[in-house]
Amino acid sequence: MLRELPVIIDPNVIAGNAIAGDAAIYRLDDDRALVETVTVLTPIVDDPFTYGRIAAANALARIYPTGAQPLCALAIAALPEGLDTAIVASIFRGGVETCAQAGVPVVGGHTIKDAEPKYGFSVVGIVDPQRIVRADTGHAGDVLILTKAVGTGILTIARHDDAIDDDELELAIETMSELDAAAAQAALHHGVAAMNVVAEDGLIGHVRHMLGDRIGARIDGGLVPLFPRALALAAHDHIPSAARANLHAARAARVRFPSELPLGLAAVLCDAQTSGGLLIAAPPEAANALLAELRECAPASRAIGTLTAEPGIEVVWEPAKH
Repeated sequence: MLRELPVIIDPNVIAGNAIAGDAAIYRLDDDRALVETVTVLTPIVDDPFTYGRIAAANALARIYPTGAQPLCALAIAALPEGLDTAIVASIFRGGVETCAQAGVPVVGGHTIKDAEPKYGFSVVGIVDPQRIVRADTGHAGDVLILTKAVGTGILTIARHDDAIDDDELELAIETMSELDAAAAQAALHHGVAAMNVVAEDGLIGHVRHMLGDRIGARIDGGLVPLFPRALALAAHDHIPSAARANLHAARAARVRFPSELPLGLAAVLCDAQTSGGLLIAAPPEAANALLAELRECAPASRAIGTLTAEPGIEVVWEPAKH
C-alpha cells in the first residue's frame, strides 16, 4: 500500500513512510528535529481507566526508541453515541495521567462517533538530528536485548475467551501500563547501536525491521522473557489473528524455526504486542553493564540473541540448556 503513495522528496524528512518504523522524523534545523507518531487502540481490558493508561503508554512507546524527548500529545477518540460519560471521563483520565507521568501535557484532541470505542494519541517529540537512534543501524556481533516479556496479545484474547481470570492477566496489564522512558535513557547512556519497540508486528517482525538485507539475527527461544501462561495458552490455540498473520509473514520471509521448538512458542514470538518492550542492539562490550542498569527499571530485561553477518533470522532452541 505504501508503494502506491507519492515518494517524499522533502530533504528535511529524515524518516517517513518509506522505511519500517513507528515514528516520522522531520528536521527543523541543524540542532532540532521533530519526532511524530500516532497510535489508536480498541479496548483490550475492561477497566476504562486502565484502558486509557495503556493507550497512552503504547503511544509514547513509539517516541522513546528514537532517542527523542516527548513534548506534548493530542488525544484521539472514537466513541459510541450514548456511552456513559463517566466511562469516557475515566478513559481520558487514565491517558492524561500516564502522559503527565511522562511529563507530557495533553494539549487537545479530536473525537468522532463510532460503534466500537477507540482511543489513542498523536505524540510529538524533539531530538538532536545528530543523535537520532534508528532501528536499522545495528552491526553483526551486537547483543539483542529485550526489556519486557512478550505474550500480551495471547493473554488478552485468552481473557476475552474466559480461558484465564483477571488475576492471570494482571502482570500483563501492569507491564502494558509501564513507560519505556527509563529503559530508553539507559540504552542511550550506553551508546546503543540501534533500538526499536516491539509492537503490532511481534518480536520476530520487529527484529526483521532491524536487519534489512545487510545482516541477520540469531534468537535463542529459551532466553526470550514470556508472560506466565502465554506459552501454554498458545499451545492450546489461544492465538490472536494478528499473531497468526505475523507468524505467516515470518515463515514467508524464511525465518528459521527449529522443529524442536516447544509447541506454541513460534506464535508467542510473533504475537502482536501492546506497549511492548524495547528491542536494543548493544555493542558486546556494553551489553552486561546495560543489562545491569536495565534490570533496575525494567526487571524482565534479557539478552535474547545476537545480530549476525549472515542475513536472515534463525531461532534456536537448546533443550539441554533450557
